[in-house]
Amino acid sequence: MNEARLTIWDDDACKRVHEATLEVLATTGIEVRYAPAAEIFAKAGAQVDGTRVRIPSRLVDEAIASAPRDCRIKPRGGDTEPLVLDADHSYCGTGSDVLYVCDPDTRERRRVRKADVEGMAALCEKLPHIDFVMSMGLPEDVPQAIDDLAQVDAMVRGTRKPLLVAPRDGHILAKMKEMAALAGEQDSFGIYAMPVPPLLFDEDGASKVIACAELDVPLIWAPAPNAGTTAPASIVAVIVVANAEVLAGLVLSQAVKPGAPFVWGAGVGAMNMRTMVDVYSSANVYQGHQAQTDLARWYGLPSFAYAAHTDSKCLDEQWSAEAALTGILGKLSRATLLHDVGYLESGLQSSYESILLGDHLVGWAKAFMSELTVDDQSLALDEIDAVGPGGNHLARPYTRKHFRQIWQSDLFDTTRHDHWKADGGATLLDRLQARVAELRSEPRAFELGDDAKAGLDRVLADVEAHRPGAAAAPAA
Repeated sequence: MNEARLTIWDDDACKRVHEATLEVLATTGIEVRYAPAAEIFAKAGAQVDGTRVRIPSRLVDEAIASAPRDCRIKPRGGDTEPLVLDADHSYCGTGSDVLYVCDPDTRERRRVRKADVEGMAALCEKLPHIDFVMSMGLPEDVPQAIDDLAQVDAMVRGTRKPLLVAPRDGHILAKMKEMAALAGEQDSFGIYAMPVPPLLFDEDGASKVIACAELDVPLIWAPAPNAGTTAPASIVAVIVVANAEVLAGLVLSQAVKPGAPFVWGAGVGAMNMRTMVDVYSSANVYQGHQAQTDLARWYGLPSFAYAAHTDSKCLDEQWSAEAALTGILGKLSRATLLHDVGYLESGLQSSYESILLGDHLVGWAKAFMSELTVDDQSLALDEIDAVGPGGNHLARPYTRKHFRQIWQSDLFDTTRHDHWKADGGATLLDRLQARVAELRSEPRAFELGDDAKAGLDRVLADVEAHRPGAAAAPAA
């Protein structure tokens, strides 16, 4: 096709990594510290020795064959189309569970509150290139017993777009389905979950795999091994460890229910050994993400990767450069779900402006990746001949008909210097802050009904009263 795309690994490379992964699963195995999951593995035919589970290639082949090649996550109203999770569609969305937010009014870096989660979801409702919404914050001002459900509550009050949710464990998924139904559509969310690197399934992660399969909730099973710490200091070896974790999760999911919806997650980490901080936007990390996306496509499964984020601590030049680089590379990967749009500080901080810039960069990338068709209309030979040498196309009907097809930014400045200076010499950050203020001052794109809000309040109160093992959060 006449459009931009990116690949790193061909079929032979994918096959070799797959075979290496099968050896890890059969020989080294995975640690499973959740008895119900170990029992499911054993019943499926894996070798279980205490908490060590070794998975033969036959089970992996069967799981890959039984996993659906597509599934859907619906919106809760509005004009948003359902997410079609397959190898041919690609969507962008925000990220989850950061601790800090850059306050849009004071510019201070502070802990996230529930109102921030709702506010950023409401912003996403208005942005054309944000296809799904994640919480962008772990609120400190709600009881710990319900902080995962409080995020769902805040998001469904702010947006009708599909959600990806990161619960504490799988035992709460039925309540999340109830909340989504109260907001208009029970099948409007998927679950983002992770094993513990390297090669370890605990109760939190494994219970999510099991519950998603039982309830037909799409599961994004995303690994996070790190070069030199939880995996060998080789990007390829990190991918082998990650692939073993993902395929083991797929085996567990399909053993619970063949055909359970499953999304293959990308995840490569690389620690800065001087600072002991994960380098989130490194070139080699993105090289690993692309290779993993190639591998997911080789399996024929929908995939989950990253786009438009930064390691920068503030809204500066590094932020805009890394957001642009990771935005275009993420979109070029054509992964099914591209998340973390708007992340700052290696996934510790969010901001309204970074989400808005991410949305704009995704629009740029979409324009770059659109099909560039070579046909009689685009070649325009009659136009070239009609105007001739030394002529001008400015007043031509062809120009009036087609010039808007060329993408142009309403955030990046393209004026002459004297006009820019006369208008105040605004920087990109100035324009982003002004646009965020404008969007926040406008009426909400929608308002959840009072009955739905009351129902959500009842669910939160019930779970807070009965969920064990969590202490109340400190006052905001």
